[in-house]
Amino acid sequence: MNLAGRPARVSVWALGLLPLLALLWDFALDGLGPEPVERITHHTGKWALRMLLLCLAVTPLRRGLGWRTLQPHRRTLGLLAFTYASLHFATYLVFDLDFRFGELAEDVQKRPYITVGFATLALLALLAVTSTRGWMRRLGRRWTKLHRGVYLAAVGAPVHFAWSVKADLAEPLVYASVAGVLLALRLRPLTHRIGRSDANYATLPRSTKTGIGNPSGTKGETTEVW
Repeated sequence: MNLAGRPARVSVWALGLLPLLALLWDFALDGLGPEPVERITHHTGKWALRMLLLCLAVTPLRRGLGWRTLQPHRRTLGLLAFTYASLHFATYLVFDLDFRFGELAEDVQKRPYITVGFATLALLALLAVTSTRGWMRRLGRRWTKLHRGVYLAAVGAPVHFAWSVKADLAEPLVYASVAGVLLALRLRPLTHRIGRSDANYATLPRSTKTGIGNPSGTKGETTEVW
């Protein structure tokens, strides 16, 4: 089974957008409950966190199962995480603040959970914008270092969730625990590569014969971030 082919990539996008379609369906049928804004806020926020954790899980799963074709889906899952995080923020900006950007600046400055959430969203936005091959070529070796910022996002998102709920911390702690395990699995191999040059900055596998998408010209190696 080719997990890296176009049908597989389209399927990942389609499955990743199903929670959004379910939310829109509930909205159309007036099924969001007595607190629709709260429902939308929680739904989009949780799915942003879930997609981010799935993104981090790709490499450990690829190593454990030997499925190298899982690799291209890291970027897709990262972009889905950014999509849901953007919708989460847009819900807050539109319905809670009514586009009052002055209050937004004040909240970011004075409310820690919003500070962390806004910083995490900004980081995800930076990673999403620079995830293209064009940016990989422009940034060279700096691209890999930049995209290790996904680890900071994986810390910031559960912290934002935990601080926002205040009372029942059971669910945020579950997400934080999963993030901790995934970060341990991801960062342990990374420590063995400190001081070594990253040979390829492309998220998707390219031809090992020509080294296409490889700024350094080294063949057959791939990065392991997004």
